[in-house]
Amino acid sequence: MKDISCKLLVIGAGPGGYVCAIRAGQMGVDTVIVEARKPGGTCLTIGCIPSKALIHASDEFDAARHMASGGGHLGISVADPKIDLARTVEWKDRIVGRLTTGVSGLLKKAGVKILQGRARFRDGRTVIVATETGDQLIHAENIVIATGSEPVELPRVPFGGKVISSTEALSLSSVPETLAVVGAGYIGLELGTAFAKLGSKVTIIEAAERILPLYDADLTKPVAKRIAELGIELLTGAKVDSLDAKGEQLLVTANDGETRTILADRILVTVGRRPVTEGWGREELVLDMDGRFIRIDDQCRTSMRGIYAIGDVTGEPMLAHRAMAQGEMVAEIIGGEKRSWDKRGIPAVCFTDPEVVSVGMSPDEARRAGLDIKIGQFPFSANGRAMTMDAEAGFVRVAARADNHLVVGIQAVGSGISEMAAAFGLAIEMGARLEDIAGTIHAHPTQGEGFQEAALKGLGHALHI
Repeated sequence: MKDISCKLLVIGAGPGGYVCAIRAGQMGVDTVIVEARKPGGTCLTIGCIPSKALIHASDEFDAARHMASGGGHLGISVADPKIDLARTVEWKDRIVGRLTTGVSGLLKKAGVKILQGRARFRDGRTVIVATETGDQLIHAENIVIATGSEPVELPRVPFGGKVISSTEALSLSSVPETLAVVGAGYIGLELGTAFAKLGSKVTIIEAAERILPLYDADLTKPVAKRIAELGIELLTGAKVDSLDAKGEQLLVTANDGETRTILADRILVTVGRRPVTEGWGREELVLDMDGRFIRIDDQCRTSMRGIYAIGDVTGEPMLAHRAMAQGEMVAEIIGGEKRSWDKRGIPAVCFTDPEVVSVGMSPDEARRAGLDIKIGQFPFSANGRAMTMDAEAGFVRVAARADNHLVVGIQAVGSGISEMAAAFGLAIEMGARLEDIAGTIHAHPTQGEGFQEAALKGLGHALHI
């Protein structure tokens, strides 16, 4: 094949990579993007999007089952509902197909050359791509590494057979009668809760003493309560030892030191993700590392001139929207603009039941940073819209500096609260003070009023509590 020369080569077409390539193409930068699979990466094809589709289907089915049992205080009754998971997965796959096709179209519209294959560095300016028709040599002035991450495997409980990762869980053709979930982080809880609503008997095993250990206990209490209501068995402070000799049962050391045997049709391992730093020729480069991750500066530059890295391969938080923001910034830097990276306003969302959102610092983080803070918190049990949605669990919390009322962190837990993440992020990004949020007229009746009320509470004069 004839060699290709370009100003920008992006390795990986996940959220960070494809956004970087699209923005660069829009700016007239000669851009090539390489991806071994379909564009969209983990998030679009086997992660964020398909999991939210499954969660939505499970919510609908759970609501239908509730109605079939009499509907409770809502007074709605329906016939006995059933779930055909294979059809649900087909629907999910159609959504993924539409989105991947859309990404391809956007790349082409921006004038980006798409190359399907596996990229491998030959040196800091040259990459060899193994395609179906042979090796393609690419010379690039700038290269962006956007290789993403992959599920962590437990050495004594390797993937295979009944042991699955989130990828396989999102493509099951039937609901497992019993499901063991290893890990009570956001992936484990999202999928564990979804399958419990679909009818699985779910057991969740977590090594820490509580679920979602990266979030403070107040935020996770409503989630833990809902888990119990769904009949999910939760083992915290427990250690997964191994599979039994036949590979059918999971052996777990409980927090009391006793060994428990858990028999499950499927064992879903969700103990985290690791950056993909091997398999693309990193050994041919001289990149400074930060533990498992590629070290970058505030412009996503690596230790080698002309080589950038974005997304999960660069560290926490390993979130698609972080990668997108980094990709857009790098494209604009290469296009000649002045940009730098600030991660203070990145929202983190758990699509559990209820959902959890956090932007900026938690109260404890703010105190550890030496800040004297005011806290305003408003419960959804006092919010009219939440009442009419039969979703009173949770609250909105705002933390602000005591001296000038600058908002440094916003957290919330509640039904559908993920849709407030943009408002929370905007407040942090724009440097809002409690007075700014309190003085903004929020539509009634909406859950967003809880945000205003939390700010009013921080100022000492909440109106509805």
